[in-house]
Amino acid sequence: MPRCFWCSDDPLYRAYHDDEWGVPLRDPRALFELLLLEGCQAGLSWFTVLKKRERYREVLFGFDPQRLAELSDAQIEVLMEDPGIIRNRLKLKAARQNAQAWLRLEDPVGLLWSFVGGVAKINRFSGRGDVPAVTAEAEAMSKALKKAGFTFVGPTICYAFMQASGMVMDHTLDCDRHAELSGT
Repeated sequence: MPRCFWCSDDPLYRAYHDDEWGVPLRDPRALFELLLLEGCQAGLSWFTVLKKRERYREVLFGFDPQRLAELSDAQIEVLMEDPGIIRNRLKLKAARQNAQAWLRLEDPVGLLWSFVGGVAKINRFSGRGDVPAVTAEAEAMSKALKKAGFTFVGPTICYAFMQASGMVMDHTLDCDRHAELSGT
């Protein structure tokens, strides 16, 4: 099956590409998880985060925002010793802060999807050089999330989140998933 340029031969990465990336996601817990994991990616590859996702699910209470919002500094210090996750104190504190910000939002799913007008934006990119790292929509999302108290939500992270959650469908035209997800 032809896949996007960024997908390696690793079975975990292929499964992520084939089954998750670019599929419209509206489940609040899954969106929250993805937003936090995209923040964990800052400065790293997505594959690094993807390999650690199951451990993150275990130690971050299944990405339950209520429980994460109550994470203590002592619990963060214990997490800093866990080799199964990315041991970055700022990113772990961001998980707590972002959970608190998430819980303050009246409709987090509606807010996130509002940046694409509530429907997935289907792009028709030919290849790597066509796919942007940032868009005006991602910049607006970043600004709104920062204003709401989130951190590790810069425009590049927001665009990666939009791609992964299917808010924008950026499978390239030479990828079989493009036709499947765009209905063409």
